This record gives sequence, C-alpha cells and structure tokens, in this order.
Amino acid sequence: MNERRLQRIELISLEQRRLRGQLIETFKYLNGLNNVTLEGLFERDGNVRTRNNGQKLLLRNFKTSQAMNFFPVQIAATWNQLPENIVSAGTVNTFKNRLDKFWITNPPPRTTSY
Repeated sequence: MNERRLQRIELISLEQRRLRGQLIETFKYLNGLNNVTLEGLFERDGNVRTRNNGQKLLLRNFKTSQAMNFFPVQIAATWNQLPENIVSAGTVNTFKNRLDKFWITNPPPRTTSY
C-alpha cells in the first residue's frame, strides 16, 4: 500500500534514498571530493580482464556477520553493478542525475540491510 503511494507521487522509498546517499558518498570518497581521510576504506579491484565499470571495488570476505554490516562491504557490490558512465561522472550532480536515470529502467536492489 505504501509503495503504491510513493509511486503515485513519484518518490522512492526511504531504503532507496539511503542507498542513493551511500552511493553518492562513495563517489565523493573515491574521487577525493570530501574532507574525510579514511585510508583503506575502499580498495579498487585491479583486475582488468573482466568487464567492469572502470572503478570496480574489491569485495572482501569476512567470517563474522558483524563485518557484513560495515559500510564498505555493503556498498561495494552495488557500486560494482553500476555502469561506467555513472561511476566516471565528472561531478557529483552529474553522478546523481545519471544514477537517477539509470534507476528508472533498472530499479535499485531491495534489501533491508542498507
């Protein structure tokens, strides 16, 4: 019921807004656009043999369920699924606009862990 209301007034759910915000912060971090110095938060995957978006993040394996709630672990898989034209945007606003347009035809994943 609530989902139909959101669609009718053309809004996305709170879960999707959180994911969008996390992807925006990831974009800022990877492009040095914020004042946060968190070394080693993300590691770029250097594997050039596979098709990827050019800024693929390395997915780490953890043995505890607590580590799965860590921000970089949650966002890396979603980031890696984005097309290259989105992650290679020159500005934050361009990234936001391209992400929103992409999500019109490819809705974001629905999970409760974000």
